[in-house]
Amino acid sequence: MVLNYIWIAFFLIAFVVAIGKLVIGGDTAVFTEIINASFASAKTGFEISLGLTGILSLWLGIMKIGEKGGVIQAFARLAAPVFSKLFPDIPRDHPVTGSIFMNLSANLLGLDNAATPMGLKAMQQLQELNPNKESASNSMVMFLCINASGLTLIPITIMMYRAQLGAANPSDVFLPIMLATFTSTLVAILAVCVRQKINILQRNLILFFGGLGLFIGGLVWLFNSMEQEQVSLYSTLFANTLLFTIICGFIISGMRKKINVYDAFIEGAKEGFQTAITIIPYLVAILVGIGVFRASGAMDFIIQGVRFGIASIGLNTDFVEALPTMLMKPLSGSGARGMMLDAMNTYGADSFVGRLSSIVQGSCDTTFYVVALYYGSVGIRNTRYTVQCALLADLAGAIAAIVSNSTHCYDFKIRVIFKTLSDSSYM
Repeated sequence: MVLNYIWIAFFLIAFVVAIGKLVIGGDTAVFTEIINASFASAKTGFEISLGLTGILSLWLGIMKIGEKGGVIQAFARLAAPVFSKLFPDIPRDHPVTGSIFMNLSANLLGLDNAATPMGLKAMQQLQELNPNKESASNSMVMFLCINASGLTLIPITIMMYRAQLGAANPSDVFLPIMLATFTSTLVAILAVCVRQKINILQRNLILFFGGLGLFIGGLVWLFNSMEQEQVSLYSTLFANTLLFTIICGFIISGMRKKINVYDAFIEGAKEGFQTAITIIPYLVAILVGIGVFRASGAMDFIIQGVRFGIASIGLNTDFVEALPTMLMKPLSGSGARGMMLDAMNTYGADSFVGRLSSIVQGSCDTTFYVVALYYGSVGIRNTRYTVQCALLADLAGAIAAIVSNSTHCYDFKIRVIFKTLSDSSYM
């Protein structure tokens, strides 16, 4: 129901804003831009679905081999101590636990092309366990919110964009992004746990989050001791080597079980093709709504309103220039990426705004896209409190991004001052 109201609001708000721009501002092109945006967004939605067809067929084929070879069940047993607490409704050693494990692992490594098919497979398996086929189950809500929080250890793409736009040290957003995305994921899990009355202080959960925190700390220390080129090289090499190792491992497991690996792949690939067709109307619907909202200028009015409100109470408005990326991120991944690149082009890749936009881009995933894609793939209409918890996580990630970037810039200024004083003492 929440997504229904949000989708309606996109169109009605866009209409009101467009009428205001036409009558008051004399903008005679606004409705043309809205209609053009709706057509372009519909085309984009179809093209995304079409582009996913091959990827879905590939990875769901690989997943089918792993399922028949027993690897997915092994992953399920490995993840059971933690997942049994976060997903108490999933039966012990059910294959969906392995699919969720694979999806979250791919997300951690920044492997979106692999993570999405694995996530869609997990949603199909969760739907099989769901007693109400039109309403999201507790396990679905938890899974979607974790995905929407976008926990990623290695933001390779963002570092690449920063390097292309002339950042002095493209990887210096690595730590702030990790802190921001870890914060958004933690808030997402806590919010869902509160709604589902899950005790977050259970021993296994405390050990898991404590271990994850130590692992992230170790990764930060390791990457801080490396040159930027090494960070990009080794992180990409590690992620892709691990991914291909998993593929070969699945195939070997199928051979050991004496199954027809090729037939198993074809069986899973057919499921991928059907899934790609199923999600087309859901993606078209959400992308058209977002496109209309953007083209009307409603987003610009929101940004100006926030700027005025922040300035009126005497607070620093430096972060407002990064608001387009912040507000666009839950709505459109490509839109947010465009806003990030525009901010770095306008203010500089190493400016406060340029860095903040980069950190925000990496702090969470695209909430409405994820919700429409995953729930649409299994025909869920009632998303319950998924959107609210996911947006709360987005807000937490944005706040963490602002704080971490402000701290970095403050430390940088202090170092510059001390270096200047040190240099001047020799004169």
